[in-house]
Amino acid sequence: MAEKKLLLLKPRGFCAGVVRAIDIVKIALDTFGPPIYVRKEIVHNRYVVEDLQAKGAIFVDEIAEVPEGERVIYSAHGVAPEVRDGSHIRKLRVIDATCPLVTKVHVEAVKFAKHGYSLILIGHRDHDEGLGTLGEAPEVTQVVGSAEEVQSLEVPDPNRVAYLTQTTLSLDETRDIIEALKKKYPKAEGPAAQDICYATENRQTAVKHIVNEVDLLLVVGSDNSSNSKRLVEVARDQGREAHLIGKFRAVRAGGRPTPRAAACSSSRWPATVGDTSTRPATPAAASCSATGPTSPTIPTSTPRLRPTCTPLGSTWMSFALCARIGGRP
Repeated sequence: MAEKKLLLLKPRGFCAGVVRAIDIVKIALDTFGPPIYVRKEIVHNRYVVEDLQAKGAIFVDEIAEVPEGERVIYSAHGVAPEVRDGSHIRKLRVIDATCPLVTKVHVEAVKFAKHGYSLILIGHRDHDEGLGTLGEAPEVTQVVGSAEEVQSLEVPDPNRVAYLTQTTLSLDETRDIIEALKKKYPKAEGPAAQDICYATENRQTAVKHIVNEVDLLLVVGSDNSSNSKRLVEVARDQGREAHLIGKFRAVRAGGRPTPRAAACSSSRWPATVGDTSTRPATPAAASCSATGPTSPTIPTSTPRLRPTCTPLGSTWMSFALCARIGGRP
C-alpha cells in the first residue's frame, strides 16, 4: 500500500478580529456574569457559539429580543445604524465586538455616500457582514455577487461610482468582479487599501500553494462560514476535490478503499499531538474514498487518521487539511 501523508496547512485558525470578538464575550461574562446577550453568532463557528452558550451567553437574531437595559454585544460582522438606534431606544448597554477591518469598510461606505457616489458592494446579500455595510447607505448601495451581475447595474451617474468588498471573499472572484466594474465604469473608485482580510488572503494563498500536491483537501469549519466556503471554492477552482466538514464524524467509517487518500479531523485533537512547526506530518495508514460531495469515508478496519498538529482546543476554527499519496511528485 502506498504511503499516505496528512498535511496541516499554515496559517490556520482564527484571525485577530475573531479572537478579539470571542475574548470580548468571555471577558464580559467573567466581569458582569451571565446573562450576556449577543446579537447574531459572535463568529460563524458552531463550536465557539455552543461553548459560549454553555458559559451563559444568549444569542439573539434581533435587538428586540434583548430585555430593556441588558448588556448586548454586537458580533464581529458589524451592524447597520438602525440596529444601533434600536439599542439606544431599548436603553441597552452595548459592547461592540465588530472587527476593526469591517468598521473600516463601514466608514468608507459613509464617506463615499456623503460625496455623492453610487456604491457597489461586492459580497453576499444574505451575509451578516454585508447586511451591516449595506445599512450604512442603503439608498445608494447595490450588492453584486458575480461579474455577470455587474452587467445589470444601473446608476444615475456612471462617473460617480465607488466599490467596496466584503472582507471574507475569494480573491480571484473579487478580482473578476472589480475588472467587470471598471470595464463598465472606467472611473469607478475603490478603497485606498483592499477590504479583504489579510488572514483570508493568506489562507487562500496557502491552499493554492499546496493544492497541486494533494489528492483531497478538507476544510474544517462551519457551513455558514464565508471564509470556510471560500477555501473549498479555491481548491475546486484549481481542479482539486475539496469538502467542508464540521466535525470528524463527517468523515464516515466504512466504504471501499480507493487510490484516493483523504484527511479527517475533529474539533478537539488528542492532548499528545505534536506541532507541525517543528516536525512533518505523521504518515497515515488509512486508505480513504469519497462517496459524495460532503461525505468522504474511511474503512472500518483501519484507525482514524491522527496527524501531528498543534492542539487547537477552544481556538479551533476553519483550516485546511490535505492528504497526499506517496509517489506524487
